[in-house]
Amino acid sequence: MTSKPTETLSGRASEGQTDASEPSRQDLTFSSDKGASRSTWIAGFLVLGIVAWMGSGFVLPSEDEQPVTKREDPKPVSVAVVASVAETVTQFYRAEGQAQPDRDTMLRAEAAGDITEVLVSKGQDVAAGAVIARFDPTNNTADANRAAEELARAQREFDNAASLLERGVATADRLAQARAALASAQAQVTAIAQEAKALTITAPFAGRIETLDLNEGEYISVGAEVGRLVDITPLTVAIQVPQQSLTRLSVGQAASVNFITGEEREGTLTFVGSSAASETRTFLAEVEVANDDGAIPAGISAEVVIPTGETTAHFLPASIVSLDTEGTLGVKTVDAENIVAFFPITIVKAQLDGVWVTGLPEAVDVITVGQGYVNAGETVAPATAEPK
Repeated sequence: MTSKPTETLSGRASEGQTDASEPSRQDLTFSSDKGASRSTWIAGFLVLGIVAWMGSGFVLPSEDEQPVTKREDPKPVSVAVVASVAETVTQFYRAEGQAQPDRDTMLRAEAAGDITEVLVSKGQDVAAGAVIARFDPTNNTADANRAAEELARAQREFDNAASLLERGVATADRLAQARAALASAQAQVTAIAQEAKALTITAPFAGRIETLDLNEGEYISVGAEVGRLVDITPLTVAIQVPQQSLTRLSVGQAASVNFITGEEREGTLTFVGSSAASETRTFLAEVEVANDDGAIPAGISAEVVIPTGETTAHFLPASIVSLDTEGTLGVKTVDAENIVAFFPITIVKAQLDGVWVTGLPEAVDVITVGQGYVNAGETVAPATAEPK
């Protein structure tokens, strides 16, 4: 705000006493400018208007600004479901095994000597007690003759001692000695007779000569292995049963055996072990299979299928089985309110076109398409799948 000075002349007390040599004195005075005061008020009003406008938060929209649209809630995921009803299905225990002969033994020589005769050949079927080979009996015949003579002499001495004792000539001690000599001679005859039997090698049971290491004129020692005899009528299929399946098996159960050669035979479970193998913790079980014609050889692989009972299960495609976040095997279903549920399952039987499972309700709608995109507890839009 500025002031404009105004000049005035003041005289001395006496106008007549003016001195032309002294300068005249001038007083300065100031007065208000009404225009400057008006500008101040205008500036104040402008400041208050700007502050009020900024505080109100109102901003004029730009011409380029797009209108804001509200996002809609996501729609439920569409899935395909199929109605499934539980059915009665037979449970089976399956195991891989190996066909073994019913009896298998090594033929051993019970005497020592030269082989004079071989009556069979390798691969030949023999009956129980059939003669396989004979040793040279010369030494045994001589020993038998000598033992017979010694027996006759001991018998005569015993008879004489008994007669003399009756007449009072001999003593009881002499009779006892004669009796002991007679018993020794009898034992010698019996031993030589047993040796004579050992000179003939016979088959202990009916079977097939699998191996034969004998030649006429060959010397054989006592206890030497000369061949192998195998009986494959019937066959025995051995399988290993894990601990958790042991209670499902019992002696007498029927079994179906599929051999690797393509043969299929019916059998019977004849043995279930009661002690587990320390290495595998499994139990030995045996299935007996008729093989009267000998068409199935021993040693080949076989699959054993044993019915173990019946249960109620659902038949489902294997492709719809999934895992939850904890790795549990299960199936996703939809309830009456279209909410997804996850049921843990147990596979009781597997086929090429699907699996039989337990753990589901009696009747249920199973998700067949889209189960990988939904989780338990979500609401979905189910649609009935077309039957294949």
